[in-house]
Amino acid sequence: MEIWINPACSKCASALSLLDEAGATYTVRRYLEEPPTSAELGAVLERLGLEPWDVARLGEEVAGELGLASWERTAGTRGRWIDALVAHPILIQRPIITADDGTAVVGRSAEAVRSVLP
Repeated sequence: MEIWINPACSKCASALSLLDEAGATYTVRRYLEEPPTSAELGAVLERLGLEPWDVARLGEEVAGELGLASWERTAGTRGRWIDALVAHPILIQRPIITADDGTAVVGRSAEAVRSVLP
């Protein structure tokens, strides 16, 4: 499994602790330093069953600068959203955990993190 984290994020630290307590094997990806490509983000969104606007952090300063909150949320604008998240990875909700069985979660709660454990 892989977990996308921001080391400064308390939710990420909590998720890592839960994975460690469970003895899970995982790879850490510091997605701010190693942003996903458009294809990677698209694949993760598909696994999550979410759209890019569902994982966008609209409270970030850059979201305000881009006017992200006012962007249309349609199939036709999906690519624009993905491009913005890839260009500004701070906008991606965290932590995101992709499990080896093909499932994925945004691990902001203990329950979500536990849901991907074997």
